[in-house]
Parts: sequence; C-alpha cells; structure tokens
Amino acid sequence: MHQIHKAGEKTFVDYAGTKMEWIDSFTGEIHYAEIFVGALGASQLIYCEATKTQTLPDWISSHVNMWEYFGGVSEIVVPDNLKSGVTKAHRYDPDINVNYQRFSEHYGFAIVPARIVEPKDKAKVECAVGIVTRQIIAVLRKRTFTSVAEINAAIKPLLSKINHQPFQKMKTTRFELFESVDKPALKPLPKERYYFEEWNKAKIHIDYHFVFDDHYYSVPHQYLQKPVDIRSTAKTVECFFENKRIAIHERNHKKYAYTTLKEHMPAHHRAHAEWGPERIKRWAHKIGEKTALFIEHVMNSRPFIQQSYRACLGILRLGERYGNERLEKACAIGLDAGMTRFKQIETILKNKMDSQLPENTNEDNATLNHDNIRGAKYYK
Repeated sequence: MHQIHKAGEKTFVDYAGTKMEWIDSFTGEIHYAEIFVGALGASQLIYCEATKTQTLPDWISSHVNMWEYFGGVSEIVVPDNLKSGVTKAHRYDPDINVNYQRFSEHYGFAIVPARIVEPKDKAKVECAVGIVTRQIIAVLRKRTFTSVAEINAAIKPLLSKINHQPFQKMKTTRFELFESVDKPALKPLPKERYYFEEWNKAKIHIDYHFVFDDHYYSVPHQYLQKPVDIRSTAKTVECFFENKRIAIHERNHKKYAYTTLKEHMPAHHRAHAEWGPERIKRWAHKIGEKTALFIEHVMNSRPFIQQSYRACLGILRLGERYGNERLEKACAIGLDAGMTRFKQIETILKNKMDSQLPENTNEDNATLNHDNIRGAKYYK
C-alpha cells in the first residue's frame, strides 16, 4: 500500500549493513565502524554518521546528533528491533529499553518499532540505507581512516550532496522539501541536550567514597556503609540514597584517583586536609625567624615536600610544650648543625641544650658547651 507521511510525523532509523574500516594509529589494529542512518518520512531528508558500536550509548548519541542536524524532533521514531532500542520484540507489545524510553521522553517522541521481518514498515530508511551505501560508503571504501571522527568528517560533505541533489521524478531536493514541509512541523529541541544515563549499585566505603569506573567519589560522611544507586552520564556522576540525591560530581576518567568535596568530610578530616606548606610556614614565622628557616630547611630535605609535613607539625607543636622562645633557640642550633629531624630538636629541648647558648652572643656563631661535642682541640 502506498504510504502517505504527514509533515514532521515520523523518522525512520536503522544501521547500514555495510561497515567502514578504520585503523588504530597506535596499535595498528583494524576496527569496523557502524553506520547509523535516519530519514524523515515526508521530505525523506537523510542523516547518517559513523559510530564505534551499535551499543545503547552510541545508539542514543546518534539520535541526539540526528535531531540537532534536523533542528527539531518528529512525533514518532520507527526503529528496527535492535537490542539497543527494543529489549524484547513483539508484534503488538514490544518491550522498549528503559534508557531509550527515558531518552524519548526527554525529547518528546514516541517509539514505535517496526514489525519483525517487515522491512516495508521502514521503507524510507531502507531506501536511505541503499543511497548511503552507494553514494557514501562505496565512495570512501578505498580511503584509509585512523578514527571514527575522521570517517564522520569525510561523510559530512557527501551527505550534504545527497540532500541537495534533485529527486529523479520530482523537480526538488530533499533539503528543499524539508525546508517547506518537515521543518515547520517538527517539535523544538529541548533546552538541555540529553546525555546517556547508566545506573549502577554501590556501597559507601569507610572513607566516605564510592567507586565508579575505577575512580573514587565522595559523599557526605554520614552515609558510611550505606547501599546507594549511581547515575552516570558522559559529564556527571550522581549518587542517590533511598531515591534522594546526596552527591553530584563532574565525571573524572582518571583511574584510581579521588574526587573529594570538603563539605563531605568530617570536621577533623577537613582540618587535617587544610594543612599545607604555606600554612605551616605561616605558623613557623609567628614563632620566629630561626624556626621559619629551620622548617624551610626540613621541607627541602625530603624528596617530596608532603613527606615533611608530619615532622614540621611535630616541631612546631614543641613550642606549645616548651615555649616558643626555647623552640626558636633549638631551631638555631639545628640549623647550625644541619639537623633535619623532629627527634633531634626534641632531644635539644628535653636535655635543655638550648639553655647553654650565651644570651648576649650572636646565635649564628654561638658554640654549644656539651660533653658530647668535640672542640677544635680534638682535631689537632
């Protein structure tokens, strides 16, 4: 039966049977890109692009790109019974993939799969696939590509040529027909672009982080050991506890690294995390010049500055036990002797070695009198 398609009513989508080859420039491995094809019912305007797979993320991403190419959304999409879109095919009541259904609700179109083994239900896209195969895939078959992005860059001008070439039996083009018939009838694009969502289960570890895609994300510390649901997109990772969102992070693809928000940390962890070299140096300067120089010396003595933090904090806290004046003298002795350890400064203070510095002598040139220190005569 001859099908009459209303303006802006239907878009037909499918994959071409022929794939396009591309070579990974780093490994030399050969891959085969899938070719997604979509066609509007009334104007027959065609959209196509290459994707790495036919999996759900690529399937939905191709739809998003197609709507943006059309500049609007049709009322209905007619897909084949691909697993990415249809979980269970059925003549009367097919099961639509949950994520595909959410995507359709976001853009405001209905999903009406074609009947099984009934290509005439999607004749427009079957025709479009043939055109794409002959005028794009065949034309590019001898070119060498090193990425899917390269393939899509090559497809773009050829696709434009197809949409602007005249029909064989009509004195118009797909693009002209689209501008006058389909475009005015399409629904507007939503304000926000849709990003594919993936849902996972997780449990909050004792360090108030959960793991997703080998990266650690924080949640408020009150949710330790709680089971949670994780919703991820290409840009964000969200955490839900009992259907309430408790954390949202920008997605980070760095393996085994941490993304931690300060407000998620317990107060004592937050206080500890705030310690850094600048804060330690400011504390040292408040005690005195020699203490500040000694702390700088300790920091420079370690291969990594972070390894010096505990020693520096221990040294500065000695001022609370012995007094800042004595610590200043002990640091002067430490600088003179080239010391770099907390225990060395603690020993000076415990044994009151700092009190043997002459009061009216320049501390930089003061010689400490002690049984364990060899004088100049020893070396004669």
